[in-house]
Amino acid sequence: MTASEISERPVIYSMGAVSLDGLIAGPDGDIGWGEPDEELFRFHTEQMREVGVQLCGRRLYETMLYWEMPEEELPGPLHVEWARVWRPVPKLVFSTTLEAVAGNATLARRGVAEEVAELKRQPGKAIAVGGAGLASALIALDLVDEYRLFLSPVVLGGGTPYFPALERRIDLELVQTRTFGSRVVYVRYRRR
Repeated sequence: MTASEISERPVIYSMGAVSLDGLIAGPDGDIGWGEPDEELFRFHTEQMREVGVQLCGRRLYETMLYWEMPEEELPGPLHVEWARVWRPVPKLVFSTTLEAVAGNATLARRGVAEEVAELKRQPGKAIAVGGAGLASALIALDLVDEYRLFLSPVVLGGGTPYFPALERRIDLELVQTRTFGSRVVYVRYRRR
């Protein structure tokens, strides 16, 4: 058992691509500018191995259903490997419109604060959240312990922000950086 499994589980907000102006999607919802190359794809897969529970809003959940397709329909070995890591991770989906979910997913029955508090008390690997809407709720409730950004060398000029508008400052400590061949810079911050 690792130290992270013995102590309280961290909540990690990570997005596969963030523009230099802090956006995760362009004005029209476009995310194609953040498509990872092979090196970055492998890194994302390794990071997913650290996740014990994935928190999803409806949009992220529906986007990630792609990975539930049969392996022979996936475009290549990197995708198959990701799917094999992704599928067994339990997903907790927060939605007021979905009536059912598929794969290894469960619909949340309580509010974000209650669900996350219970998950943090349970032993296991990290709790990951993706998607700006759900992450905004967690940030507002001061429940995010780490921020992992993959800064892409692009300025979008408008779209969906990684961070919501905040009423208070969040002080962070830089834990790790890494520059990929694609010029994407990974930065990992922990709350102080």
